[in-house]
Amino acid sequence: MPRRPVVLPPRRLLALAVALAAAAPLHAADLAARTDCPLGSILCPKPALDYSQCPVNPLMADYVQGLPAAGDRADAPTDIRAARSDSSNGSEYTLTGNVALQRLDQLLRADRIDYDRDSTAYAASGNVRYQDHALLLRASSVRGTTTPDRAAARNVQYLLLAAHGNGTAQAAEVLDRERSAYTDAIYSTCDPRHRLWEMSARRIDIDSATGIGRARDVSMRIKGVPFFWWPYLRFPANGQRMSGLLAPSFGVSGHSGFFLRLPYYLNLAPNYDATVIPQIYGSRGAMLGGQFRYLTASSNGTINADYMAHDRVTGGRRWSLQTQDSTALGNGWSFSADINRVSDSRYFEDFGNSLTLAATSLLGSSAYLYGSGSWWNASLGIDTFQLTDPTLPYAALPYARLPRATFNADLPLAGPLEFGLRSEAVAFRKRNALQGDRLDLYPYLALPLQGAAWFVRPELGYRYTTYQLQQSANSSPDRGLPIGSVDAGLVFDRDVHLFGNDYTQTLEPQAYYLYVPYRNQNNLPVFDTQPLTFDYWQMFSSNTYSGADRQINADNLTLALTSRLLDAGGVERLSASLGEILYFTPQRVTLPGMPATDYSRSSYVGTLSVALSPDWRLDVAQQYDPNAQRMTVSTVGVQRRIGGDGVFNFAYRYRRGLLDQYDVSALWPLSPSWSLVGRWNYSLRDRRTLESLAGVEWDSCCMAVRVVARHYVRDYAGDTTNAIMFEVEFKGLGDVGQKTGDFLRRAILGYQ
Repeated sequence: MPRRPVVLPPRRLLALAVALAAAAPLHAADLAARTDCPLGSILCPKPALDYSQCPVNPLMADYVQGLPAAGDRADAPTDIRAARSDSSNGSEYTLTGNVALQRLDQLLRADRIDYDRDSTAYAASGNVRYQDHALLLRASSVRGTTTPDRAAARNVQYLLLAAHGNGTAQAAEVLDRERSAYTDAIYSTCDPRHRLWEMSARRIDIDSATGIGRARDVSMRIKGVPFFWWPYLRFPANGQRMSGLLAPSFGVSGHSGFFLRLPYYLNLAPNYDATVIPQIYGSRGAMLGGQFRYLTASSNGTINADYMAHDRVTGGRRWSLQTQDSTALGNGWSFSADINRVSDSRYFEDFGNSLTLAATSLLGSSAYLYGSGSWWNASLGIDTFQLTDPTLPYAALPYARLPRATFNADLPLAGPLEFGLRSEAVAFRKRNALQGDRLDLYPYLALPLQGAAWFVRPELGYRYTTYQLQQSANSSPDRGLPIGSVDAGLVFDRDVHLFGNDYTQTLEPQAYYLYVPYRNQNNLPVFDTQPLTFDYWQMFSSNTYSGADRQINADNLTLALTSRLLDAGGVERLSASLGEILYFTPQRVTLPGMPATDYSRSSYVGTLSVALSPDWRLDVAQQYDPNAQRMTVSTVGVQRRIGGDGVFNFAYRYRRGLLDQYDVSALWPLSPSWSLVGRWNYSLRDRRTLESLAGVEWDSCCMAVRVVARHYVRDYAGDTTNAIMFEVEFKGLGDVGQKTGDFLRRAILGYQ
């Protein structure tokens, strides 16, 4: 029978066309790509506050470079310079004409300064300018003493040099080297000629050493319109963390009504802190939440908890707990724990933040003791799970592992000969299900040999798995079989000149032979075993199943070829691979309900990754089944930088019988201030949108606003809901609303 030609379905041709179109060169006016989040990064770090749109503060015209930064003012002499000096008694002086009084990092300049040498008192007037290591100000007049070091100014304009904080005040005091106070003051990080937001207060105290600002009788204004008042507020004066009330967050939930959170941060010590979060849900009642973080010489961790004593809707208590800990115990031993629990399966449905990227269906908890030496590593711990999606049946809950222990060894013997051991012992527990214990042992010998352009690794081992089952007719089934493999490859390289650049091109053929005799395993239970996703790397594995409940039979030969392009710095710019498995015997070991196969070959597996510039990246993976003469897997991913901070992502994911999806997302800059954000994740298989969002961002010198509307699937049953997210960020002070920026970093690959 003649072979049919391979024809890609139109939708995958469309996907490829869109991908290539997105990868086309952009207009030359685009800015250079950012380097703090390379293309392909799963999650970009939150960037530092960006004040690049702020013009230079007018007070910086008074700034004098090179003032001494170190030393004690008390021991420093006072240096006075003036065009003219007049004294009637040799103690009191009247200085005029570009007068400058300097003491270490302090510099006071004015048209006139009256100075008393005996009392060190001075009075400055006319074009008064003051500068020290932390502060720059202008005033109509300044009075003070150099000993002690104090000064009082009237009609002040000020700028904090360690931050963008600036403002005005009717009066200001320099209390000492680090502290200053302002009366009837305004504070903002905006350009003083165009303040989008400002905080006015009866009194503001700034401590430059701690980076803490304190304000009393505080009113917040946007474009002069007041929107918030608070009797006392602490805020960061230089970006350092500090105790105080954080910006509130609020919103509306379809299950809980209007909600309001008022977090209070406690900077308890340099190595631990806490946040207390009182919360009100309009439909359900009050909830108290909190977070505690710690860092010691040997441990670090976080504890998060929420508790509602009485839910007016359900009538019961509601709570959640999340704790993470990592502790070094010494001598190669450590402890790690990740505990996650909620009061009931509907907790996330009722209290889940609409910013959550995907529905939480399963919570896992684990606690493990780890040890390692020069040739061994071991672990002992537990794993438990909790269903948190009420639409899932109990059968979907994985077995708890109470406990699980592993021991692995890699011990050199004579010459290149190595002895290895992979072992695991697990007690599987689950209510109303078959329970039991499993011991899995795999000792092996390996002889890795390699040269500059070749490698050969033969390996021979024996896998033995035994069970002790409860309430089973066959209480102790087992399985034992040998496993042999040989992995070999060559590496060729040459210099090439492409696209105007010099590269090193490699050609890397590889062969992997695997032999495992058949053993009937239908009498073995299935506790934690699932088929592994077939991909390029899976072709070089000794088993196609996770867990130890099934071990495939094999008489297989994998043939593969890889080629790479490396730039002058050794960075991989292109990688292309193609491979296939040849089966010399049928695949007879299966999970219950799965048919055996007698194919003579696997699907062809091809991968391509291209990153010829920092601006764009293309990743493609394809699998074609020659037995059924059809494509079984197709993924295409394109990422393109747009104007520095902008990014465009296109992904097409297809796996026959499982999924068929488009996923397009972008942060598209329209100007330095305005950007559009969006995502559309559509399932062709289900003919429905899984998630769509659209929003706009406005970013200015000192303020940013984000508004995002989202429609998404919220549970396993496919129920959908809508959310509108709103956030206002006052740079240098905090934000109000929901953490929309954090959500977008998770939703849009490469978002900054």
